[in-house]
Amino acid sequence: MATVNPPRGMRDILPADKARRERVLSVIRDRYRVHGFDEIETPALEEYSRLHAGIGGDNEKLAYNVLRRGLDAEAIKAAADDQGALADLGLRYDLTVPLARFYASNRGQLPGVFRAIQIGPVWRAERPQKGRYRQFVQCDIDIIGDDSSRAEAELMVASLDAVDALGLEGATVRINDRRALDWMLDSFGFTAEERPGVLITIDKLDKIGVEGVAAELRERGAAASAVDAFEAFLRRPQTMEYNPFGERQIRKALPDGAPDEIVAHLVGIGEAVSAGRAPVAPSAEPADVPLVFDPFLVRGMGYYTGTIFELAHPSVGYSLGGGGRYDGMIGRFLGQQVAAVGFSLGFERLVDLVADGTDAEERAVVLIHDADVPVGELVSHKAALVASGARVRLERRTKNVKALLERSAADGYTAFATVSAGASDLELKPLS
Repeated sequence: MATVNPPRGMRDILPADKARRERVLSVIRDRYRVHGFDEIETPALEEYSRLHAGIGGDNEKLAYNVLRRGLDAEAIKAAADDQGALADLGLRYDLTVPLARFYASNRGQLPGVFRAIQIGPVWRAERPQKGRYRQFVQCDIDIIGDDSSRAEAELMVASLDAVDALGLEGATVRINDRRALDWMLDSFGFTAEERPGVLITIDKLDKIGVEGVAAELRERGAAASAVDAFEAFLRRPQTMEYNPFGERQIRKALPDGAPDEIVAHLVGIGEAVSAGRAPVAPSAEPADVPLVFDPFLVRGMGYYTGTIFELAHPSVGYSLGGGGRYDGMIGRFLGQQVAAVGFSLGFERLVDLVADGTDAEERAVVLIHDADVPVGELVSHKAALVASGARVRLERRTKNVKALLERSAADGYTAFATVSAGASDLELKPLS
């Protein structure tokens, strides 16, 4: 018999997995709401021109486009080389571009500083591989209208709180500033024209090391003197000491003469995060700041204009989320600058890590009934249990009751009872 699978790179979610995903989402939503964020919803489709306006970075190349209605084969053939003529809509490839459009459309009904939660599926024409899907859920919070370090701090405190609530204590945030990165590359002598390629190579530093990065930069044709200066900086002698996040750590990680404004903004974020994570008591000691300054953190999105950050956890070697400041994006729609910064949790990665630790106990009962039990009696037993707060499923008795119980337990049911015709009381037994 032939198998019928979903499209490549997409998945069916079975009931037990769906229930686990919803429980994780409910924790994230709850923690974000208590931090003052409000949930919104945007359409899955956006206009083609908006998705391909040069603000989505490489994701624009991965967009799924929707053909204009009414095109026949001849029209499609004639417009084969003009995607804009073929498509007028596209599936969203992230939640940031839709949020920028949402804010521009509804600004008059929103507060001056708007804190948004946005959770939903996005679509990218990725090359499917383990842990990488063409449809996946993004879980974002954003603050629009605040250009101070408070905004970044609020995002980080709320996101760390959500991760803690999922049982993943010990997470840290790697942080950098695109302005500091640009200044540093400029101080080494890289030109503005070669900077995009240089950033792509620098982003591989933790994978191919100093020698690999220097060799690739030379292969790219970057200025030899700039590559030499960059390599010398990476190989400079450094003292091994513990430096908590602050001005000293930041300046030690950068060449001499880093702009005071950028350093002060980063220090302000650290101080605010420390205050937000500290216990509320007059004599409380300052909290350890779960931030690590990484001067070579790049993040590939071209719309970032300031701070950028990634969420790390000691249990895994990949990031569990990230974000940054994108002050220039909303201005594309409004014609004026609007400060904006966002943080996106990697939901698909998180849900795998917390699968065993967040399944909430609930009273869920399977009623296994004989074939001759009147429907009225079954419905009456079920209604009584539902009224008591239980979740109830009716199952007709099969020859292999053991298999039925195992499947019910896998679906999250915690107890069962057998129902015979005329039975007035049910004996609930644990499913284990």
